[in-house]
Amino acid sequence: MGEVGTTDKPPVMDYRFSSGALTLSGHLAEPAAGPESPPAVVLCHGFPTRGRESPQSGHSFPELADRVASELGWLALTMNFRGCGAAEGDFSLLGWLEDISAAVDHMSTLGARGVWLAGFGSGGSLAIVEGARNTHVKGVAAMAAPQDFDDWARHPRQLLLHARAVQVVKDPDFPSQFDRWAGELKALSPSAEAAGLAPKPLLVLHGDKDDLTPLDDAERLAEAHGDAEFRTLKGAGHELRHDPRAVAILLGWLRRQWTVTGFDHLEGSATA
Repeated sequence: MGEVGTTDKPPVMDYRFSSGALTLSGHLAEPAAGPESPPAVVLCHGFPTRGRESPQSGHSFPELADRVASELGWLALTMNFRGCGAAEGDFSLLGWLEDISAAVDHMSTLGARGVWLAGFGSGGSLAIVEGARNTHVKGVAAMAAPQDFDDWARHPRQLLLHARAVQVVKDPDFPSQFDRWAGELKALSPSAEAAGLAPKPLLVLHGDKDDLTPLDDAERLAEAHGDAEFRTLKGAGHELRHDPRAVAILLGWLRRQWTVTGFDHLEGSATA
């Protein structure tokens, strides 16, 4: 493993890997020391918004990945989903799920001994779905994650217009089959998949002032799993990536996973 960069320049999405026929952009953070086969985490951003369109998607996540690598001794990959940042392709819900699966597979090829997922917003919801379906995923952290995609499913044409506005759909002819694209929004239910995720560990973290995703969604995700670690942050809104308390909780949860799941204690990692 190479050392984490020591320059003063902020980390960028300077890494590339494949998801099917597409090339995705990302940032790979490697621990400077530790075992040859460290644990790994894939960090998943949420859906772009006005004012923070596709080119800015996940721009602060490389810094978080570097922190995971340096403080915990983990291998950390953050990526741009298809249609976001420098990643190829256009947004579809199943396409984003395929991207997470490709990231998990990629980490396994790098020698990771177990892969965890940590997602924010819709990225957290999809992390739950992938975690329930993928035997290589050892646990999931979902922050400010909706329990379903029903709002999108009720207004698919409005979603497509928004997706074009925030530049996650760039091809004017995409999708070639609108009904199929829209049908994917109904096909995935994170709350239903949360039950299948158990007994793998699940962290559900939510702000009690989230104006985009109701706190009820977090409660239902935790209830569906049955044994989730459920945490609420007083006064926190939707953007938990930028809340130091949320980051501290996530890092603490990841630190505990190495022993909770039965792996040997990670030599050289930071202690609680």
